[in-house]
Amino acid sequence: MQARIKNPAAALPGAMQAIQALIAATQKSGAPARTLELAHLRASQINGCAACIDYGVRQAKADGETDERLFAVSAWREAPCFDDAERAALALAEAVTRLADSTDPVPDAVWAEAARHYDERVLAALVLWVATTNLFNRVNVATRQIPGAAW
Repeated sequence: MQARIKNPAAALPGAMQAIQALIAATQKSGAPARTLELAHLRASQINGCAACIDYGVRQAKADGETDERLFAVSAWREAPCFDDAERAALALAEAVTRLADSTDPVPDAVWAEAARHYDERVLAALVLWVATTNLFNRVNVATRQIPGAAW
């Protein structure tokens, strides 16, 4: 497989810097880094973005995430290795990613469970993090970016 074009975020002056500023803001929110990484991985799995899955797994492992938990992300509902807060974040990540799958894409129950575990600042970060992940997923899938390739 070959990329169709250079990653658009790297090809347009200022685009990558703007996205990186958004990422930096979410990382400073107080949201647990491991939770953000799990949400990124789950959204990327749903969207079939091999480049983001590769990046997400490598980043999570570098930050100390276990293979057991990384292998279980796609089946998080059945896996005993996630706590209630992580499950709420994963459910929110799925809902925000699958907007077209339901007439009520982010149900009140999903939001309420996330809000039970996270304050408004962290909820904002989770939503922006998943939205940014979806941005990268769509860009990478559309342009066939290669997993592990440097931008």
